[in-house]
Amino acid sequence: MTSPVSRIRTAIDFEKNGKQIGDLHVPSSTNESAYGVVPIPIAVVKNGKGPTIFFTGGVHGDEYEGQVALMKLARRLKAGQIQGRVIVIPALNLPAAEAGARCSPLDGLNMNRIFPGSKEGSITLQIAHYVSNVILPMVDVQIDMHSGGKTLEYIPTIIMNRSKDKKREARTREALMAFGMPIGLYDVKTDHGGLFEMECEARGILAINAELGGAGRVDLNTLRMAEHAVDNMLKFFGLMKGKIVTPKMQGRAPTRLMETNDPRANVYCPDRGLFEPFVDLGAEVKAGQALGQVHFPGNSAREPWTVTGRLKGLVILKRPPGRVERGDVVFQIATDKKG
Repeated sequence: MTSPVSRIRTAIDFEKNGKQIGDLHVPSSTNESAYGVVPIPIAVVKNGKGPTIFFTGGVHGDEYEGQVALMKLARRLKAGQIQGRVIVIPALNLPAAEAGARCSPLDGLNMNRIFPGSKEGSITLQIAHYVSNVILPMVDVQIDMHSGGKTLEYIPTIIMNRSKDKKREARTREALMAFGMPIGLYDVKTDHGGLFEMECEARGILAINAELGGAGRVDLNTLRMAEHAVDNMLKFFGLMKGKIVTPKMQGRAPTRLMETNDPRANVYCPDRGLFEPFVDLGAEVKAGQALGQVHFPGNSAREPWTVTGRLKGLVILKRPPGRVERGDVVFQIATDKKG
């Protein structure tokens, strides 16, 4: 399908019933390939009238759990199973995904900081522009599957943004609970920031995004949660029949509603060195508690620098790599949502 809005082309017909698997062809003229393209795999499954839900993974290429869950969804989903339309792009930032990197190796850009993109920009900007101006206008619900990547690890978490549209916000909260992760975060953002979810908010689209583990691996339990969550969203929004798989069915506690909007939530590393954590994911910590310390390999006589938390709450995120730089986030502490 061609569009005067974008330079990206595809053979996919978004209005056609049935299942289609193809690519978005992003123009990429290089020394090695004068008329080349970067092909971004896409699946579209449609059956009659109904809502459109858009699943994305791999916005950051080193975040693997969402990519795996969505590749499996794209292969198994059949048109007869749904009523409506499902669009799946498992690795939206494919160059980054193939490099196992957060940012694209082709232009160095972080895709989740450059929406709505640019028609005439570099590869990452063109992809973001196509999503913003071709795909999002046909979308009712957007689910973006992230994780902590190679440098962070989350307790599996689903995140929503507060909205000026309180009716949509209430519906988003219901979707967050149906998604079924251990943690549900209410986020407050003050500006667009080039973020995918804020582009959806600006266009009036219900959007949630997941943080599914991380640490540069694919955790089996987290992946299973993600697969149930994807099906839960299809059922919750009326595209698929069946019972939503609740955390209780999986032997887990209900989703805990929390926030990380306090500026003290992020715990930053004070200096370069090797970080020794004193607590792990899921720890309940107190304000003023020592959470770890930084050692200095170049000066073994120097005493370690103690890293202290400033907030009482739950450790939902940690940095797995031992090597740290000044300014790295080593922990994030969430507090229970009030009201």
